[in-house]
Amino acid sequence: MAQLVLENMEFYAYHGHYAEEQTIGGRFSVTLMLETDITRVAETDNLEDALDYSRVYGVVKAQMGQTSKLLEHLAARIAEALYREFGNLTRVTVTVSKLNPPVGGKMDKFTVMLTR
Repeated sequence: MAQLVLENMEFYAYHGHYAEEQTIGGRFSVTLMLETDITRVAETDNLEDALDYSRVYGVVKAQMGQTSKLLEHLAARIAEALYREFGNLTRVTVTVSKLNPPVGGKMDKFTVMLTR
């Protein structure tokens, strides 16, 4: 098994509990840790045998385009979409961060990390 990591994918999206967040939007960061068997691709050096990270990015981008009120819900949706798209995943950790969340003060980010 190997862990493949896609780090700090940034998106402008419309997630949040408050109406303003769903209207104005904000910046989000997504990091994935994907566990899969790389035995075959290590031998063949062929993209068709690999977990194509450009396709993974596309799955995340599609989920980021669908509004959620809570990051927990968004992280779960991303994990489920990845499992549906890629049958060779054995473990997925999704980390979603809302950058500069509206808390009435300075905070760099709020983060949810989900492992399935």
